Order: sequence, then structure tokens, then C-alpha cells
Amino acid sequence: MDAVQGTLDELGTPLHEVTFVVFDLETTGGSPAGDAITEIGAVKVCGGQVRGEFATLIDPGRPIPPFISVLTGITDAMVVAAPKLPQVLPAFLEFIRGATLVAHNAPFDLGFLRAACAEYGYPPPANPVVDTADLARRMLTRDETPDCKLATLARYFRSATEPCHRALADARATVDVLHGLLERAGALGVHTLEELRAFNRMPTPEQRRKRHLAEGVPAAPGVYVFEDAKGEALYVGKSTNLRNRVRSYFTASEARPRIREMIGIAERVRTIVCATALEAEIRELRLIAATKPRYNRRSRFPERAVWLKLTDEPFPRLSIVREVKDDGGAYLGPFGSARAADDARTALHETLPLRRCTERLGPRARRPACALAEIGKCGAPCEGRESREEYARHAALARRAMEQDAGMVFSAMEARMRRLADQQRFEEAAVERDRLAAFIRAAARMQRLRSLTAIPELIAASPAAGGAWDIHVIRYGRLAAAGVMPRGAHPTPFVDALVATAETVIPGPGPTPAASAEETECLLRWLETPGVRLVRVDGTWSLPANGAGRLRARIERACAGIPGDRPRDGRPMR
Repeated sequence: MDAVQGTLDELGTPLHEVTFVVFDLETTGGSPAGDAITEIGAVKVCGGQVRGEFATLIDPGRPIPPFISVLTGITDAMVVAAPKLPQVLPAFLEFIRGATLVAHNAPFDLGFLRAACAEYGYPPPANPVVDTADLARRMLTRDETPDCKLATLARYFRSATEPCHRALADARATVDVLHGLLERAGALGVHTLEELRAFNRMPTPEQRRKRHLAEGVPAAPGVYVFEDAKGEALYVGKSTNLRNRVRSYFTASEARPRIREMIGIAERVRTIVCATALEAEIRELRLIAATKPRYNRRSRFPERAVWLKLTDEPFPRLSIVREVKDDGGAYLGPFGSARAADDARTALHETLPLRRCTERLGPRARRPACALAEIGKCGAPCEGRESREEYARHAALARRAMEQDAGMVFSAMEARMRRLADQQRFEEAAVERDRLAAFIRAAARMQRLRSLTAIPELIAASPAAGGAWDIHVIRYGRLAAAGVMPRGAHPTPFVDALVATAETVIPGPGPTPAASAEETECLLRWLETPGVRLVRVDGTWSLPANGAGRLRARIERACAGIPGDRPRDGRPMR
């Protein structure tokens, strides 16, 4: 029998034969788990012709937040007589049966639709889906539209309907946007539904155009830096295989809008080959901190860390600072925010009668005490109620709680929470719990960091591929050298040579004297992985026996519920 050549139409469903249902939902909020649908609007189109519309308000069974009413114009009075979702859902599922669903930012609308189906016992819709926002990002350039919002695209494609955050109006506007995008897709050789959906997963034109930037990248561990035409770092990353990772930025697997935007600006990719994956991770952190690339979101500003300082003066006090100095003070941190540092400070103030005023006091200085002294919250050294020696005991206990034993703070705050809970003051008890959590987390973190930053030199090794060993030299919590010892090599001369060429590290003050907290934590994670062996340790690697780490699990269990939740039944933390 003679073979018959198929037509192009047989390769998929021609777009002019596809029935699309373009729909939009209005809701009481942004989460399918906690919010409800207030309106459904849908338009059925095929071959450019409208075949039907579906529109209804829905009683969400709860008040509509005022800001949602302002945004959509839908009020509680408008939905009071509307049907509830169980009455509407079967009709809508019948309306979309057999059609391809279209929505602008489809994951949002589909999330609510699937949640409704799950709640009322219907199978989730298995219809093909087209997202006009995603299509627009791939087909249009920033020269054509500054963004891909529905209102912007409706103006660009001269929609007859202006979007107004009402379901049917937005669905009608999306129909015009869809037709404009399909016309653009036809010019790009997309003629079937299958090609259209595959186009959604294709690299953008910018990604395809910039593929040459990945040429010549080595297949080795290291750091890569995307740079613009001026040589400014746009994005810094790391990988155990630079070639594979950099190439992935120019494929469909890279779907992050910010990174796609970055690729459009990038003019070159600079790579730094590293001996080990750990060295690559450390170099990434250092480069991000040094160059502050605009498209990196984390680790850009380690210098903004906040510390809680017990000052070194005749009558010490607790102060929140942004710099660690060699001034004899005791430091706790780093904290991610001043608020967390203030919470930890309050936990210490609730435990010990340290002064809270900011004036410098001397043994001979005298002035009237504040109200805190009258309620037992301060020893009032300003008035002479406590001598310098008596007050020094409070300061010594505070330093001990910060650096060695947090048990006193934990016990005092737990007793306070218990009293508040017994008085049914659960919200206040929850505030105290969060303050204690801020202190325990910071103390446990700092004590863990100090266990490594106090060691002048530590050398460790981990198994690598092919029987080799990754060897790292760590000085005061900073990576000083990295190397790979080949299989069968004698370790002593290799380690000695690595140590001889390692970076000279001069420690500064504080718990992180030579590197950022992130770098030291990265080294600690590696040291704690299975298979890592200590080769040489100059000093002692240990944690305080009564340190905050032993209390960390208890405080995390207490905070494991909803943030701000009250302590259950007023019971102490276990």
C-alpha cells in the first residue's frame, strides 16, 4: 500500500478549531486555603467568534474585606442574595467541559478552581491550559510593553473592554489579548494548540539569542558571574558543574522572570574554577557581598547585621549596634533585624535588673532613679542603691547568659509566661515567648559560630570522586585554602604544602573575627556532614556544656504553631 503524506493539520489541532474558555475569578483574598470566590466570569470562543458567556456573583459565606471591595467594587450587599459556590460549580464545570482554559496569571485562578473542586467532591479539571501572561512574556519585548499586566496588554492590543477587576469584564479583555497573542504566534510559526502549549515551555528569544555566552565554560566546580556591558556584576552563582549550570540559563528550565530579565542585559559570563564545591560556595558568598549584584536576593549585605552589646563601662548596659569593636564589650548576634535584637534585649532585661538608661554612669555620679527602679526592673546604680561591685554581678550573669549558659533567661521567661497564661493573658504570653525565642536562637547561633572561630587552624578532609579527598584549611572560621588530594597520594606532604600556601588570617574582634557568619555556618555544615574527617586541630573544638543549643529544640517546639498563637493551656515549654 502506498504511503500517504500527512498534512500539517494532522500534526495537532489547528488553533481556529480549538474551543477556548477564557475565564476570570474574583476572590476575597490571595490564598485558596483561606479565601473564597466572589465572582466567576467566562467567555467561550472558537475561530474568533464568541459562542457563549458565563457570569455570576457568588456568596462567599464570609465578609468581603474592605480593600477587596475597593479593588473590585463587589460588596457584601451585592452578594447577599447570590448563590453559593456549591450551586454554581457544577454549571461552570459543564460550561468548560471539553474546552481549553485560558486565564491571565492562570495559576491563581486555577488554584481557586481546584480547591473548590476538592472541597465539594469534584475531580480537578483536566483541561489544557493557556496562560496569556506567560505567553505575553515570551512573545513581547519591553520596548513593546513595559509589563505584562492585563490592563497594559489590553491597551496594547486595543481591547474593546477595559479591565476593571470584575470577572466578566476581565475575561472579555483577556479574549482580545488572547486573539492578539495568537496572531503574533502565527507569525512565529505556531498554528496548532500543541505548538502553542509547547511555545509556553520554549526559551524566550533573549535566552536563545544569548546562548553563545555559555560557550567555553568549563565542566568544573566554581563560581559564575553574569556581567553587563560595563563589566558590572548582575548575578553571581555557584555550581559543581559550571558548564551545565550556565547552559541551563538559556533553556526553558529557567523560568524565573527576574533571571530572564537579567539574561537580556548580560553581555558576558565570567567563571572562576574552584578546587572543591565548598570553595565555590564560599567564593560565591564573598563575591555577592563584595559586588552586591542587583539580581541576587540573598547574602548581599552582611555588613548590615545587628548585634546586642553589653557595654564595658562602670555600670554596663545593653545596646543595639551594627559594628563589632575591640572595646571589651560582650556581643550577642548577629541578628537579622533590629527588632529581633530588641526582643533578645528585652528577654535579658526581664531576667536581670540591668539599667536601661543611655547615660554614662560613674561610681560618683548621682541622679534620681527612674520608674523602673520602683518596680524592681533596675538596680538603680544612678542613685547609689547598688554599688559597682553589686551591679557587676548582674553584668557578669548577663555575659554568662549570652556566651555560656542561657538557662537563667529561659527559666525566668518561662515562669513569666506561665504566670501570664494562668491569668488568661495569652497574647502577652505569646509576646514573651517570641522574645525568649529571639534570645535563644541568637545565643545558640553565636555559640556555635564561636566554637569554630576560636580555633586558629583546623584542617579537615572529605571523600571525593575516584578515591580522591577534598581537603580544606580553616582559620578562625574562614576558609584559608582548598585542594583535592589525588588517590594514593601521601597525605602529610600534601597537607603541609596546602597549609604553607593558605591565606594568612588575622582575626578581628567579636564572635565572627575573620569571616561573615554565613561563611562560618557554611563551613560548619560541611564539617558536620557524614564522612568528613578531622586532620589537624590547633585548639579545642567544643560547645558550652550548658549552652543555648540544648534549649533550642524546646523553644522551636513552643513556636511550631501559628505565629502569635498562645501557649497551649498555659503549660510550660517541654
